[in-house]
Amino acid sequence: MNSRNELFITSFALFSLFFGAGNLLLPPLLGYNAGDQWFWVAIGFMLTAVVIPIIGILAHAKLQGTLYDFGKKVSPKFSLVYCILIYIIAVAIPSPRTAAATHEIAISPVFGTSPLLTSTIYFGFVLLFVLYRSKILTLIGKFLTPFIVIMLLIVIGIGLFSSEMVTSVSQFKTPLSNGILEGYQTFDAIGAVVVGAVVIISINLRHQGSFEEKKSLIAKSGWFAGVGLFIIYAGLISVGAYYSSEISVNETLPSDMQRANLLRKISIASLGTFGNAILSVLISLACFTTAIGIITGTADYFKGLLGNSQVVYVITAIIASVFGIIVGQLDFNSIIIVGVPVLLFIYPITIVLIILNVLPKQFSTPLIFRAVVLVTFIFSIPDVVGFIRPTERFTSLFSNIPLATYNLGWVLPAMATCLVVGLYGAFTKKNV
Repeated sequence: MNSRNELFITSFALFSLFFGAGNLLLPPLLGYNAGDQWFWVAIGFMLTAVVIPIIGILAHAKLQGTLYDFGKKVSPKFSLVYCILIYIIAVAIPSPRTAAATHEIAISPVFGTSPLLTSTIYFGFVLLFVLYRSKILTLIGKFLTPFIVIMLLIVIGIGLFSSEMVTSVSQFKTPLSNGILEGYQTFDAIGAVVVGAVVIISINLRHQGSFEEKKSLIAKSGWFAGVGLFIIYAGLISVGAYYSSEISVNETLPSDMQRANLLRKISIASLGTFGNAILSVLISLACFTTAIGIITGTADYFKGLLGNSQVVYVITAIIASVFGIIVGQLDFNSIIIVGVPVLLFIYPITIVLIILNVLPKQFSTPLIFRAVVLVTFIFSIPDVVGFIRPTERFTSLFSNIPLATYNLGWVLPAMATCLVVGLYGAFTKKNV
């Protein structure tokens, strides 16, 4: 396989592994609610749904290891716990969520079958792909992803040209922070550290090039995938914004059904009655490829953790698929609600680990890793507690922390810690 074809396949596969249920359903409703402020919402959304994930892929290109390598500078025990938490979260929330979304939007309206039947068949096929993982990049990159991208561009293109290009007044007081936090729900930062390892292992199975050649391939693929995500997200957000004055969303519906209802209406408005069929296929494929990436990454990790045993790989894949069947029976909105406090806890730590791993060595010493992760963890606690048990006293207590009212109270303390500890290490030569 020549280098151009390999770059093409890897880029498309990486895009598809990122692009799941939330990536398709979140942007249109975000743009719809943002109205005339959709540009600022889009900027915020891109930060956590595109920029951070692609930096994560660049970190993988630099490390060319596993998820464990992201946190090992903090300590081996921390990295082990972090990896286990990430993979448990991945198979417990975003993976089953793909089955729930597929059932509610693509299967149930047409066939009226039970969610148990849908999730069973769905994860049966996912398991089949995972067990034949050496062909994952080729199958996804050559066939599934180009089809998804073409259909998305058709919906976006026709949707923009067929709308009146008029936006409504924004429902957001702070559109930038709303976009940032909504980007959390894509799980793309977590996806970057999980599926990036899948891509590396899949490349190693069929590519015997040097470290630098693989680094270049992974990095270029990350940039191409990032550009693709940027175009699709910007298109979906703008379509949602420009249809805000033409299409009404039933406010009494749960937020997930508002998202599906809006996307369905946009699809029908742009492609006619054929739009429903297009939408169903889009969601099913986007969800399916994401579930494959998550379960493959989880199986890879536990395989490496337990003696590089193929038996462990198979058993982990089966357990993750069975778990997906069980949780996938829940409705999409319930899975999202459960995921919010988890994201408020794990996402900030994941973001700082991604960023620290791409910084030059003098700014990413073990001392800086430990200090920044500890501070990020401490300043993330108020966001989690505030979501689970919000009280006026608790809110006022932490309101003086910069950006705390936007659930971003960890950002400035983490940046300040990185700077202060970095300077301290430079002057004292204490880098360990």
